[in-house]
Amino acid sequence: MKSAYELAMERLSKSAPAKSLTAQQKAELGELESLYKSRQAQLDLRTQDELAAAQAAEDGDRVHLIRSHFLKEKAQLEAELEAKKDRVRNQ
Repeated sequence: MKSAYELAMERLSKSAPAKSLTAQQKAELGELESLYKSRQAQLDLRTQDELAAAQAAEDGDRVHLIRSHFLKEKAQLEAELEAKKDRVRNQ
């Protein structure tokens, strides 16, 4: 007897079969992951420095602003990465 998960996966594979990626697409996806991982690290470091300065100055409003800006930029980076990965997959 199959689980509900297995049945759902069978139905999904019938309606949208999995597309295998070429070696070039896999390489491009790896490069994108690496690039965006480094951009995320740069954002993290920059934000940590800004937060430390704002906290040292005891500027609560600035801390809040920095954190909200960080979350916005992080979400934007993730969205860009996913969009580019989708373009590579659909080539």
